[in-house]
Amino acid sequence: MKAATRDGAAFLFIRNHFLQEKDMKEYPSITKNVVQGEKIYAFDKIDGSNIRAEWNKKNKFWKFGTRTRLVDRMEKPWGEAIDLIIGKYEKDLHDIFVDNRFQEVISFFEFFGPNSFAGNHAEEPHEVKLFDIRVHKKGIIEPNEYLKLVGKLDIAKLLYYGNANQPFIESVQNRTLNGMTFEGVVCKGQLFRPGLPLMFKIKSYEWLEKLKGKCEGNQKLFEELA
Repeated sequence: MKAATRDGAAFLFIRNHFLQEKDMKEYPSITKNVVQGEKIYAFDKIDGSNIRAEWNKKNKFWKFGTRTRLVDRMEKPWGEAIDLIIGKYEKDLHDIFVDNRFQEVISFFEFFGPNSFAGNHAEEPHEVKLFDIRVHKKGIIEPNEYLKLVGKLDIAKLLYYGNANQPFIESVQNRTLNGMTFEGVVCKGQLFRPGLPLMFKIKSYEWLEKLKGKCEGNQKLFEELA
């Protein structure tokens, strides 16, 4: 009987963990297919790892995860992000979300350090930076609305607003776009379906060359990380 009880508890834990993770929306994959001619907002793409945090009015930030699974403070290095997010953003974002009468919000942050590259992190101080939010029953909001809500906070920098034309694309690829760090940009436009704006990414040639060296000829890995 004890074994059956223990197995039943384990099953319920796994089931509840799965359901809890399933309910926490992950950030959508961003295509590399550039949509030229569209008016877009181009944000600096910080080279780090995607960390999500779920908020509600009662609990504030209470659930955290990487792009694909939940994490707690004990897991290294991702667990570091929890207190960094709470300390840097919780008060300000709580006030913004309450003022706008949001019920639930998932906030998306980049977790990174000076030597982070392609999802790998050195043992060094890290930081977090907000790059998007998903509002319950609204989804990911358009970039102009996002900037009105959180533009005064420390977010991934807006580097460009205008047409996604060839000179702009080349300025990203060649790292001549003013204010851009190393990896590239994420471009966002108007909603193309409810809850999801137009989004695509452009990487710098220099970052892609470094990634090729890291992948050591593994083309599948390169495509996954690029």
